[in-house]
Amino acid sequence: MSLKIDIDEGASAAPPFEQVRAQISEQARSGALPVGYRLPTVRGLAESLGLAANTVAKAYRALEADGVIETRGRHGTYVAAAGSAAERELAAAAQAYAERARRLGFPQEAALVAVRDALRAAHGEG
Repeated sequence: MSLKIDIDEGASAAPPFEQVRAQISEQARSGALPVGYRLPTVRGLAESLGLAANTVAKAYRALEADGVIETRGRHGTYVAAAGSAAERELAAAAQAYAERARRLGFPQEAALVAVRDALRAAHGEG
């Protein structure tokens, strides 16, 4: 098991910090990076990817805010055992959206179309 990140600097690619965030998140959620896996330091990962340390630090901050990783001070940064917390947060957001769509008077199918469109946009699928 090891962290694998590929940065695509193509014209339509997501910003590098988002690519780092998304790839670490996916590997943590899929189990490719198990709970407790120690991630490289910000500086170490930045050097290995040819990125600025601030770029990797931004990705790590977003991952920590999402509950995917946890920083233990000088002891390092690890994949968190927070998959279930993230799933609960997702479910709560979905519930809030569903309630809002109902209050606005949208039928279920219209609310689903809006969610699909938003997900495609968020994932860069034109």
